[in-house]
Amino acid sequence: MKSPVSDLAPSDGEEGSDRTPLLQRAPRAETVFISAPVCCSARYNLAFLSFFGFFVLYSLRVNLSVALVDMVDSNTTAKDNRTSYECAEHSAPIKVLHNQTGKKYRWDAETQGWILGSFFYGYIITQIPGGYVASRSGGKLLLGFGIFATAIFTLFTPLAADFGVGALVALRALEGLGEGVTYPAMHAMWSSWAPPLERSKLLSISYAGAQLGTVVSLPLSGVICYYMNWTYVFYFFGIVGIIWFILWICLVSDTPETHKTITPYEKEYILSSLKNQLSSQKSVPWIPMLKSLPLWAIVVAHFSYNWTFYTLLTLLPTYMKEVLRFNIQENGFLSAVPYLGCWLCMILSGQAADNLRARWNFSTLWVRRVFSLIGMIGPAIFLVAAGFIGCDYSLAVAFLTISTTLGGFCSSGFSINHLDIAPSYAGILLGITNTFATIPGMIGPIIARSLTPENTIGEWQTVFCIAAAINVFGAIFFTLFAKGEVQNWAISDHQGHRN
Repeated sequence: MKSPVSDLAPSDGEEGSDRTPLLQRAPRAETVFISAPVCCSARYNLAFLSFFGFFVLYSLRVNLSVALVDMVDSNTTAKDNRTSYECAEHSAPIKVLHNQTGKKYRWDAETQGWILGSFFYGYIITQIPGGYVASRSGGKLLLGFGIFATAIFTLFTPLAADFGVGALVALRALEGLGEGVTYPAMHAMWSSWAPPLERSKLLSISYAGAQLGTVVSLPLSGVICYYMNWTYVFYFFGIVGIIWFILWICLVSDTPETHKTITPYEKEYILSSLKNQLSSQKSVPWIPMLKSLPLWAIVVAHFSYNWTFYTLLTLLPTYMKEVLRFNIQENGFLSAVPYLGCWLCMILSGQAADNLRARWNFSTLWVRRVFSLIGMIGPAIFLVAAGFIGCDYSLAVAFLTISTTLGGFCSSGFSINHLDIAPSYAGILLGITNTFATIPGMIGPIIARSLTPENTIGEWQTVFCIAAAINVFGAIFFTLFAKGEVQNWAISDHQGHRN
């Protein structure tokens, strides 16, 4: 069969672009791809199934942020972490009585911080092992069973809460162990499935499910807590996770070669586009990998971005309730609005990034740098602004929404740069960067709560400014040291096609 890919040649102008100003567009000799159709293709089916997988993943992760507001005895919260009265009560008229049948727990602010942060103590452990296993054995089963295990543990959350704080912390840590393998496993799968000039599109679709999961689960959790009680939050999302797992196991394959219904044309298109990017080495080049400055550029950017992301993800419902003073029903809806914008931005930026590369001949490095700058400095500006507008509820929600929305550009920036510099080891690289990027999830909420003992606007200004400064530093570091071509250590013969 004639390959649908012709004239494979070293392209992208990356080595040349490294000697040009940081953001200058570099001319290049473009590899010509005759793309297989998108409609009903196996690669886009994988993108949409993984989209719903990450939808479930983040639903399971963030539902506790809303449920916890209703799980805690208000008298305990008032004693240990007082609601700020700088802003007037701002709640919609209550037409239906808030259901109060859910059990309440006397957990102070510090205990709540440990409960929210415990997830990441398990999550950080399985990042690198998950990437390594996925690179050797494939990511399908690893990702599938990671989400399945998390769903099962979620069903037991009410029982663990009854046993005590220790049991709930341990259960959340186990959920983290299950979720920790998912991103490295997905990256490893895309290293075999995503043609280079479709990476931004496919990965942005895939990972945008996380944002939509946040958009849906935050308000839905609030509604469930309001009209039923908080225990049903965990039962509902746990069952949804099990249903997704069944579909994933039945419909997905690790590679194009093992897929049962892929067309020969699409299979040849994918394999031909990747044939000179993958390494045949049996051992992982750990030392050259860890000495690679482009890898550390991604580490710094990933850490910086996640500081803001996780701080808002876990504490935005608390900020809405205790500072802006929305009730639990409005809280869920308003906490979700920023992530709706991020979801839309991820989808659109993925399309834009690949169009800039394929149609306008912008280099991969240029696209990754620019999208990362927009996705990190833009959010920093609006995050600081959100802290300095006082009790203007509309502006607060608007600025937080713009900040989180602009962060969606990073999905086509540093977030997928692992596949550019070392596609054969993308799962391992993501495991490494996500290990460091998980640290903000562990310590960010604890630091934020320690800085906001009275929940005043001034205290939250400090939290937002710290997050913004970290974001700006990460953006600058990535811009200075990132690369867009496959690194020599990532290909066995130190030759071959460079993206």
